[in-house]
Formats: sequence, structure tokens, C-alpha cells
Amino acid sequence: MSITLIVIIAIVAICLLYILSTQRQLVSLQEKMKNAIGQINAQLKTRWDAVTALVEMTKQYDAHEHDTLMDVIGQRKISTPGTAEDVNQQNAAVNDILGRLNVVVERYPELKANDVFNNSMNGIKQYEENVRLSRMVYNDCVTKLNTMVRQWPSSIVANMLHFTSAEYLAEDKEKSEMPGIGSIFNGGKNS
Repeated sequence: MSITLIVIIAIVAICLLYILSTQRQLVSLQEKMKNAIGQINAQLKTRWDAVTALVEMTKQYDAHEHDTLMDVIGQRKISTPGTAEDVNQQNAAVNDILGRLNVVVERYPELKANDVFNNSMNGIKQYEENVRLSRMVYNDCVTKLNTMVRQWPSSIVANMLHFTSAEYLAEDKEKSEMPGIGSIFNGGKNS
């Protein structure tokens, strides 16, 4: 064997190992993203169940509001989010229902004092935290995948194997807004 042939075989072997390694990394990132979406889906289903139970509690206080909220839940509930956009839509729908539910709670202080209601609200807060953590994992994997898809030389392998950039989960605007400094020091009162 000549040295040239050995060098060519070595270069081909290195290229094949690089392609194999890159493909495995891309597949691993996609699977982690699917796992995170699956975890978000499970949490969102549990959150929907808790929100539905809270809405059911409003029935004894305001039947019309209960029926309206149940109609909204029936219209907006998405069965299984499979994409970032599905998750974003479902999250917006849950937040809308919770906003409407807060209006009912303000009108009926005895509902706010109910232990079952408070426990359910605490459960929803925990689900939201779990979703937040899963969103972070998902978006971290999206960043890594998108970097590999766009950055040379892994972009060549990604293009060759039909890997594409992924969509980030949108940040929840309501959760990201910080309270004003005045409201912190004035006990929630704006000056």
C-alpha cells in the first residue's frame, strides 16, 4: 500500500466518523426535545384538569360564569401538543382561563378562602414550575440543534441528513414581566 492510499483511507475514515458522530448528536438533541415536549404535554394535561376542577367549583357561586368558562375550555383545549406552536397556544389558552377565573374569585371572596380551591391553585403553580423547567430543557436543546444545523462543518452533515432548525417555545410574557421597584417597596401600591 502506498502512503497516499493510506492517507486517503484515513481521511475517509475520519470523515465517516465525523458524520456518524454528528448524526448521533443531532438525533440525541431531537429526542431530548421530544421528551421535553412530552413532559410539557403531561403537565399541561394535569394543569387543564386542575383548571377544570377550579371552574367546577365556581358552579356553586355563579352558574353562568361556570358555563361560560366550561365552553371556553371545551373550545380551546388542544389534545396533544406536538410542536412548540401547539404548546404556546395551549399555554395561552390556560392563562386566558385562569385570568377569567381570577375575575370570578375576586367577586366571591368565600371561593378564595376555600381550602380545596387554594390547594388546587397551589397545584397549578407547581405544574407551571414543572412546565417552566421543561421549557428550559427544550429551548436549550433547540439552541444546540440550531447551532449544529447552522454552523459549519456540522451544517453539511445536517443538510445531507435533512435535519432542520427547530422553533423555540415562546416566553410567557406575563411571567417574565418584573414588578416595578415602587410596587416592591410600597407593598404592592404604586406611587
